[in-house]
Amino acid sequence: MNPNVIVSCAVTGSGDTFGKHPDLPVTPKQIADAALEAREAGAAIAHIHVRDPETGAGTRDPALYREVVERIRDTGSDVLINLTAGMGGDLMVDEDNPMNHAPGTDLVDAMTRMVHVEELRPDLCTLDCGTLNFGEGSSVAVNTPSSLRAMAKRAMELGVKPEMEIFDTGHLWFAKTMVLEGLIAGPPMFQICLGIPYGAPADTAHMMTMRDALPEGAVWAGFGISRMQMPMVAQAAILGGHVRVGLEDNLYLERGVFASNGQLVEKAVRIVRDLGAQTVTPADARKILKIENA
Repeated sequence: MNPNVIVSCAVTGSGDTFGKHPDLPVTPKQIADAALEAREAGAAIAHIHVRDPETGAGTRDPALYREVVERIRDTGSDVLINLTAGMGGDLMVDEDNPMNHAPGTDLVDAMTRMVHVEELRPDLCTLDCGTLNFGEGSSVAVNTPSSLRAMAKRAMELGVKPEMEIFDTGHLWFAKTMVLEGLIAGPPMFQICLGIPYGAPADTAHMMTMRDALPEGAVWAGFGISRMQMPMVAQAAILGGHVRVGLEDNLYLERGVFASNGQLVEKAVRIVRDLGAQTVTPADARKILKIENA
């Protein structure tokens, strides 16, 4: 059991959820407000994607990241900012001619994926630590060892802590390899991401398997998507980890009831406390993760 739990809130994501939730944060103001709402509810970290304000689709536009981050920082909030570096690895395969990329493909080099991280110097940035068949159809999330090593090296140079996203056991193997190679500053932070088709399922066995394979001294968190979000909150805390919730991973507070990010954080905090643990402040999260104040 982890007695001191960091709660992260992934406030919007980049997935095909626009139009599926009446209040999904889309504009920079809405995304910044969602991060602040999550902090007020008890989250120590806000995990941030941005979306095209016109279409709601995920984007990697640095100007949108800049506006979100500036809005949060201008309030003086102490919430830790965690920017995704996962955009720019989207491959849509043309099944009729696999040599062609289908519409929706967005593949860029490693440093282009880090432009907003270089400019804004968040507390953390995410590295998706492997390639994955992402859901049904022809979508592949492409994250090669070479690009991930380059991104990890650049994050270290910038003083930004990588949160290594682990969607399957092979991803963990590679993330541990980067730690051994000295590309990740200690303590390494792992996020065990469960239930995304077709990575590792959201269940106790898979979370335990990955937890048990972590290197000594690692900090880890775990989450499940959709209806498994709250069960995996309890499971991660019981197994000694930290937790993540938010509208990126789950749209509902309960069956048929749309959630807000604040409500999801409040529910996660209640679960952690009902288990006999406590949630920590951003200042305490910085100490656990060894992140210096900006």
